[in-house]
Amino acid sequence: MHILLALLCISVAAAPMCMSVPTKGASVRNTMHSITSIAQTTLVHIKKLRTELPVSPQMEVNTPSIEGLTSISHDLGLLDNELQNPFTELLSQIQADVSSLKGRVISLAKTIHCPPMGPTVAARPIGESSDNSFPDSYATQTLTKVQNYLEKFLLNKDKLKVC
Repeated sequence: MHILLALLCISVAAAPMCMSVPTKGASVRNTMHSITSIAQTTLVHIKKLRTELPVSPQMEVNTPSIEGLTSISHDLGLLDNELQNPFTELLSQIQADVSSLKGRVISLAKTIHCPPMGPTVAARPIGESSDNSFPDSYATQTLTKVQNYLEKFLLNKDKLKVC
């Protein structure tokens, strides 16, 4: 009987340590890890999708500089809008990935108390799209932009610590 009572006391005393809420630092690290994982997964999705599109010549696309969470969320918003093209349904998974990534970046910025992000990129109105004369070329160009940006982002993932 004494042994059972002793085990009960030990388990009750140890329970708060096992069930503690993660610290803010651990939460930030987890979110940063999640962001980089989504970026890496998106790059895998892009490479897989490229096998389904016609082969196109290499395109050179300029990517904006990565300065911190504010610029990252803005750039992801612009890419998200470009991916919302009704004529390129193939890009729906990439668009979902980029949208999720943007949401995580905004959440991280709020967690580390960055100043307000300013106006977000407005979503493209329904029915409005860019020139769709060549949807495969548009899809390839957009994929190239997203791929280049995410590769650059992963090289500069330390910028996730900067507002």
